[in-house]
Amino acid sequence: MQSLILTDEQLQRMIAHVASHAPLEACGLLAGCGSKVETVIEVTNQAQSPVRYVMDPIEQLNAFEWIESNGLDLIGIFHSHPSGPETVSPTDIAEAAYAVVYVILARANGVWKPRGFWIENGGFHEVALEIA
Repeated sequence: MQSLILTDEQLQRMIAHVASHAPLEACGLLAGCGSKVETVIEVTNQAQSPVRYVMDPIEQLNAFEWIESNGLDLIGIFHSHPSGPETVSPTDIAEAAYAVVYVILARANGVWKPRGFWIENGGFHEVALEIA
């Protein structure tokens, strides 16, 4: 995937979610069709850690069922790096389990900056985030 399309409202919802949980990492899922996000689904970070996330398995399963029942696909996973880095971490690469865009929201100088990445075969490349 070369780009991920989302609305400013969806981006602001992700930022509000991660900001409200800082300094801990926060996470969620992005449901949509093709490369267009239709819904942001917030999921609890069971790890309760400032440097890692583990999605609550029950919430994640419920979200997957909701996505499927609404005719959508899982097209992205988002999480925060409250203290950086503004890119993919070695843990992100090691734990990437889905062929989706990984959106990382990193806080630098008090401002949350989103970046998208495709993680595959131990490597990654940046995916453009288009705010429509």
